[in-house]
This record gives sequence, structure tokens and C-alpha cells, in this order.
Amino acid sequence: MHQLREGRRNTQAGRAEQTCPDRRQMMRTLTPLMPTRGYFPDFLTPAAASGGLESGIDAVLSTPKCRLHDELSLLAQHNPLPAWTRRLADGEVDTLHWLGRALRRYHTDVLGPRWPRIAARVEADRRHRIGVQYRAGTEAMLHTFGPTLSWQSSVLSAEYPVDRDIHLDGRGLLLVPSYFCRRTPVALLDEQLLPILVYPASPPAPEQASTPHSRLAPLLGHTRAAVLETLQGPRTTSELAEHAGVSLSSASEHATVLRNAGLVVSVRERQHVRHTLTQLGADLLNGGMPLSRQYP
Repeated sequence: MHQLREGRRNTQAGRAEQTCPDRRQMMRTLTPLMPTRGYFPDFLTPAAASGGLESGIDAVLSTPKCRLHDELSLLAQHNPLPAWTRRLADGEVDTLHWLGRALRRYHTDVLGPRWPRIAARVEADRRHRIGVQYRAGTEAMLHTFGPTLSWQSSVLSAEYPVDRDIHLDGRGLLLVPSYFCRRTPVALLDEQLLPILVYPASPPAPEQASTPHSRLAPLLGHTRAAVLETLQGPRTTSELAEHAGVSLSSASEHATVLRNAGLVVSVRERQHVRHTLTQLGADLLNGGMPLSRQYP
């Protein structure tokens, strides 16, 4: 959203947004909530998004009314907000669902066509950090961020728009690589929430750009290897089909075979079935190196 508003048409998001049929409606809904400078509400970036788009949207729509009111009031101190945001601040169900539809449609129309490339860069960055952490430890991993972040004497420092200290007090810090984060890392304002630091995902080096697909294809078949590789994070059956480029029935069939082989576990959540790699599946996908989880 920030890149689009700044007119960065050279970006992939900018080119995709130009073809979006509902651009004006989505922009009218989302733009007031996401100013390009200063504060924007923490509830729009929930940790639950680690489970996928629908999990993230569900978390946004489940934000407690008191938090909606407090965060939107803080946003309104420096940004003029349209009248409908008052209903959002009151937790009005129809307005929340309207916001959810706008987020979902924006993701589909603007990001969807480029999502495999976006996800590949984020995953390449994450795998690189995990690999260093696995081989050399956490401190070595924290030294891989170059000028973006620096680690010294138990303090992680970042170039940041304002002078700010965040004390973990024994809590873990979630590092989130982001395709669209630019210039400086971003942290949540509310220090009572899970500490999260979003940083710019580095473009993959040539050796990071390779995938296990070619290695696993002779064993599993090209399509099934692609389905397994798609499970870098939890996916519903429809998400599997979309990201692996297969039909819904084919995705379901391949997920069943992988589950029977002990590589995948499937759990029904409401109207969806969510598939997740087992440790065996993760080890196979990662060439025998155990994968760290994105979230504690």
C-alpha cells in the first residue's frame, strides 16, 4: 500500500495494482488505515498471520473493541479519518466484515499474480537465517543482517525513524522478513503484544534461489514435490492448489498421499482443512536439516 501511494510504478505491486478492477474501492477502504508516514494500527499486522491469509484476516476481525477504539483514536490524532472508521472503532460487525473483504480482495487482485515470487524471496531470506542459526548459533545469525540490524552485547540495534528502546524482559523476539518493507525495520507500537520486528527481506543469492523441487521430483514426482514444497507454512487445501498450480481435487489427493506417508498432518478448522509439514516432512524438504518454526 505504501509503495503504491508513493507512485512507485516500477515495483511489481505497482504494476499489479494498475490492473486491479476494484482499485478505487479498495484504496478508499484501506488507505486511511495505512498512512505512509508515522503510526498505523497494530491490529492490522497480527502474529496469527503466520497461519496464512485467512488466519490473519480472522485475527483482524476478532480484535477486541477496546483495542480497535484505542488504536484508531491514536491514528486519528495525526490523520483525518473517514466517518466509517468510527463504526470500525465501535467493532460494528458489518464494518469489520467489509474491511475483511477489502483485505482479501486486495490480496487476490494485487498480490495474487506475483505471490509465488514474493513468497520465494521471503522464504529464501528465512531459510538463509535459519541455516546460519542451525550451523553456527543465534548470535551468528544476528550478525547476518548487515547494516539493517546490528548485534552487540545483548542489544539488537536498528536504524529506526524515532529513538526507541524495547525491552524483551525474557520474551522472545519474532523476526519477520518482508518483501515490501523498505528503508528501515518496523516494530509494533504496543509493547504488551508479542515483540515483532519486521525487516526487509534480502534478495536471494544464486545458491539460495534453488529449491528442493528438482531433488525430490525423481522420488515423489514433479507435482507431488511441488505440493510438498508449497507447505513451507500451513496451507489449506485451496491454498495448496493455488500455490502449487493444481486443481483442488488434485491438491487434496496429493495431500492425502503425503499424509499417509507421514510427511504431512492435516487438521480440520471450521470449513477448511489445514495441512502442515511433520518433522519428517520438514527434514526431507530441507535436506535433513531440521527447520526452525516461524513462531514460538
